[in-house]
Amino acid sequence: MPKKVTAVLSAALLAVPLAACGGNAEQPANAITVWTEENLPDRLDVQKGIVAEFTKKTGIKVNLVGVAEDQFSQIVTAAAAAEKLPDVIGALPLAAVRELEANDLLDTATAGKVVDGLGRGTFSARALELDTSDGKLLAVPSDGWAQLILYRKDLFAKAGLAPPDTYEALEAAAAKLNTGGTAGITLAIAPKDSFTAQSFEHVALADGCELVDKTGNVTLSSPQCVRAFAFYAKLARSYSVKGIQDVDSTRATYFAGKAAMMIWSSFILDELAGLRDDAMPSCKECAGDKEWLAKSTGVVTALKGPDGAAPAQYGEIVSWAVTRDANKDASAQWISYVMNEGYEKWIGMAPEGKFPTRKGFEDKWNKLPAGVTTKKPLASVYPPEVLDALRKSPDTFARWGIPQGQGKLVGATMGELPVPKALSGVVDGSLTPEAAASQAKTDVETIKRGLHE
Repeated sequence: MPKKVTAVLSAALLAVPLAACGGNAEQPANAITVWTEENLPDRLDVQKGIVAEFTKKTGIKVNLVGVAEDQFSQIVTAAAAAEKLPDVIGALPLAAVRELEANDLLDTATAGKVVDGLGRGTFSARALELDTSDGKLLAVPSDGWAQLILYRKDLFAKAGLAPPDTYEALEAAAAKLNTGGTAGITLAIAPKDSFTAQSFEHVALADGCELVDKTGNVTLSSPQCVRAFAFYAKLARSYSVKGIQDVDSTRATYFAGKAAMMIWSSFILDELAGLRDDAMPSCKECAGDKEWLAKSTGVVTALKGPDGAAPAQYGEIVSWAVTRDANKDASAQWISYVMNEGYEKWIGMAPEGKFPTRKGFEDKWNKLPAGVTTKKPLASVYPPEVLDALRKSPDTFARWGIPQGQGKLVGATMGELPVPKALSGVVDGSLTPEAAASQAKTDVETIKRGLHE
């Protein structure tokens, strides 16, 4: 599942005094400290293997520290105040990169040097753009996960429907397939669930609805945003499952074969293929073939609304950031190594949620084993056209507030969730789309003022 934007040091690290976290001034010249938000035990083991190979090749020692996503702002601020920043921070979400930029904690020159050394043309142009501010590259984009529209190819084919890649096609399919015991779509509307915010942003971006304009003014009451509120609420009210649907219930409904479409992140791809015993498809056809639902599912990456200039989708790019006090040369060597010789192992930690942002790794990514209980390459389950669309999806990623330099505001809104709250009001009929958009705008403006107090 997509994670929250902020981060906190893991329990293992909290046992260590903060002064030991960075230690740049106390480290040997051939040593660096690396924080990583890929902190699950199995993923840390993979990274320790990469570290061992890197140290053997370069002689540079790496103090690898696992970081959990919870209270990143407080931890990094304390480390900066104590002059104990790590040299490098990995798997950082876009909003966290912008927060480091706002607090002048980044060494952008080294990030640019790494990308130039690897070749800018070998990176997703959009990933680089999302990591760029005022023409300056802030961090090195390492990989990404995507928000997707998943749909039942068999039901669409039988009904003669086009893939749901536009507002019009999505609504037409939801209406036609909302029959009997099958919902046209299962859609998150839980007001206190960040997944609702992510799902709505995916739909809103498609119609050109933005959180803020270029100057930072909140724009949620724009005509495009009003249309997005109205469209999403209509889908949820008229064609989705009744009741408060969230990240778990939407997945369960689709897995049971009770919905023709859903919006979910790419992290569902291994579960959909029956590779996790704790989240298995339960449709009647799945009993005889646990891969049936995956093979019967089509994937739409970018969506386009009537007001949208181009198809867009919500997605997260995570990056390697070099801090302002880093050992520049050693940090550059480490990131270059992970993004080249160690890259296959890096993205192989969870290929369904780590689409490569570097070109030339497509074939390797196809063959990387996904799953938990069972390991199997995604290419053995999903057809080439699906994998091709997934690999290319970072090129169409869009995000609220990030290009406008409002990463800290984005993080705060994901904590307080004003948009899902307003959206739920439209769904239950207590708010019009116009009132919901106005309420969301006011709430976000209040959050923004609080950040500057």
